[in-house]
Amino acid sequence: MNNVKLTIVYYSTYGTNYAMAQTAADEATAAGAEVRLRKARETVPAEIVNSVEAWRKHTEATAHIPEATADDLEWANAFLFSAPTRFGTVASQMRAFIDTLGGIWQKGGLTNKAVSAMTSAQNIHGGQESTLVGFYTTFMHWGSIIVTPGYADPVIFASGGNPYGASITMGGPTEEELASVRFQARRLVEFAAKLAS
Repeated sequence: MNNVKLTIVYYSTYGTNYAMAQTAADEATAAGAEVRLRKARETVPAEIVNSVEAWRKHTEATAHIPEATADDLEWANAFLFSAPTRFGTVASQMRAFIDTLGGIWQKGGLTNKAVSAMTSAQNIHGGQESTLVGFYTTFMHWGSIIVTPGYADPVIFASGGNPYGASITMGGPTEEELASVRFQARRLVEFAAKLAS
């Protein structure tokens, strides 16, 4: 056990970002972090969610995951966010959660904490990099310390070569993609431990 308290916040429609977040949570726990896995609240009306079988099934399968709150971020000294890209930016459900954090941000509760992000998209040019940069722009406003995977491990090349953060296209995650998630989680825990010491 180290001194890292990591909150992982994800949003997932069909399960890809949930799989990424759960993989990261398992790896961070193995690396000695205390981890909270949380989901961003669904903002789409239930009748729409229930009209799409895969969406409904995923919602039901993850009903046990608590919804993220500002308290979860205040508790943590590191954050990992994962959400799909929508039209080249972060899914609105995650943005809606981020927009609730004004109070904690204003009092400096997000400052000097390590943070990283992951995403997914329907196709390889579906906006993964712009989504991750959008996340990071927000984190710069918070005063958080951004920790990307970079090209610091060969798994980045094997999984598609995104140095901004793990990104998965429809049909994944593959074992290579999950290896990049694991590396990113370990790297985040490593740097969070240095900041917290």
